[in-house]
Amino acid sequence: MAETVRPPMPTDEKPHERAAARREAEPLWRDALGHCLRRRRLDRGETLVETARRAGVSPQYLSEMERGVKEPSSEMIAAVAGALETTLADLALAVATTLLAAPTGTAPMGATCRAAYALAA
Repeated sequence: MAETVRPPMPTDEKPHERAAARREAEPLWRDALGHCLRRRRLDRGETLVETARRAGVSPQYLSEMERGVKEPSSEMIAAVAGALETTLADLALAVATTLLAAPTGTAPMGATCRAAYALAA
């Protein structure tokens, strides 16, 4: 079996710096989702524990979703949306709106990208 060879990394660039540069270049869907979940939870005046209990997830998992650390399944997203008394469609629209409102230069804003964001949501 052939071994995969990675191209050498520039000596002055660390892996986390490359990931940080990519993240600054374009917002990730999971980050926008987390922002929307936290905003909705806080608007309701709820703690992580309260929302997580109703959604059937651990507070730690919900916290990771809100921080954009987890790439949650659609079932998990639907469970949290239900706990926040919103629909999956409304939540997806809020995420897409957040991505489209990203400052110029941080996310591509052409027609193709807008369609891709809408489909991703």
